[in-house]
Amino acid sequence: MRKTRAINNVIITGSTGMVGEGVLIQCLNSPEVDSVLVINRKPCGYIHAKLKEIIHQDFFNFSPLEDQLKGYNACFFCLGISSIGVDDDTYYKMTYTLTMHIAETLSKLNHDMTFCYVSGSGTNENGRMKWARVKGKTEKDLMKLPFEQVYNFRPGFIKPVAPQKYVHKFYSYINWVFPIGRAIYPDGFCTMAELGNAMINTLSHNNERRILEGKDIIKLAKEPS
Repeated sequence: MRKTRAINNVIITGSTGMVGEGVLIQCLNSPEVDSVLVINRKPCGYIHAKLKEIIHQDFFNFSPLEDQLKGYNACFFCLGISSIGVDDDTYYKMTYTLTMHIAETLSKLNHDMTFCYVSGSGTNENGRMKWARVKGKTEKDLMKLPFEQVYNFRPGFIKPVAPQKYVHKFYSYINWVFPIGRAIYPDGFCTMAELGNAMINTLSHNNERRILEGKDIIKLAKEPS
């Protein structure tokens, strides 16, 4: 069900990382997004008329920011770490505990909010891999919060878009894989533009709680504004 075009004020976390930066670029370029707030530990390096940035060091304590977080109807949560080389306790803290603290704070302040969480392909609360179980628990518990909508995004390989700055160097060596992988296994390959546009298009839906795999992300990105 689509709802009438409303003012869309979006919070983005993780905009100094590849995924968050890509989503930020799409939001700044989208006529469907009216304002963007990014919350970072260091400046993201972007200046735009509809962009506001808060520098905040302690992501486990958002209480000092509460007055500045009111009046937003979406959060595109792109903050996260890799499980590679990280002990289990640290990964759990940085993935589950941090995400839930921010989400609980926002759900308390903005009941009409759509919360989009970037999880990952292979997420499974009952999976064999520790990271998959932690992400799965995070997805499950986000669904319980009093948001208007919750979307858990599970992209696989994401192709960056120009003019992104925060892209891992190895992408310059493996981007050639994208068209082949997309043709063979489209569920595992999407572009950053598709991911960002899919998030923006969730704002035209009403009272949904969904898990979006790769094909779902691509389909949602193509919806008319």
